[in-house]
Amino acid sequence: MNIPNILTAIRVLLLPLLLVLYLLNPDPTALNAWTWGFVGTFVLASFTDFLDGFIARRYDMVTTMGKFLDPIADKLLVLLALLILQEMTLVPLWTVFLIIAREFMVTGIRLLAVQKGIVIAAGQLGKAKTAVTLVAITLIFVTLVDIGTLLYYIGVALTVISGIEYFVKNRQIFA
Repeated sequence: MNIPNILTAIRVLLLPLLLVLYLLNPDPTALNAWTWGFVGTFVLASFTDFLDGFIARRYDMVTTMGKFLDPIADKLLVLLALLILQEMTLVPLWTVFLIIAREFMVTGIRLLAVQKGIVIAAGQLGKAKTAVTLVAITLIFVTLVDIGTLLYYIGVALTVISGIEYFVKNRQIFA
């Protein structure tokens, strides 16, 4: 297991901690120690996403396992945060559904590709979607709701557009 894959594993291991920090927070809408602990852990987990990709590409450490596990870790991180924000009524349910639907579609295409011996790496639009969404989530959690919500809707639009792009680029998998 190389350094990028270890960073991906760390991101997955931080998910239960995020959940505990949220559940133990007596007032998740306030900027208290629990919220800052959550945000700090979320930012750390988000940074491992950037760092593992950077190291993997820079030092030619891209692996099939990394191409498979990294997007799953990203999806779990974003979905956990979105479910929490939806429970707090800070993001609408329909947007969370759109994001989840896109992720299922992309995962389905990836599974079909794997059966054909093809590994699909994340595209640039998908990476931009992830980055914008992670920043938006962070801003919403630190009560910069207006700018965070604007970025969130940009992330939702990128989610839909990148989902369509992903389907079109990989349509040969269905042939």
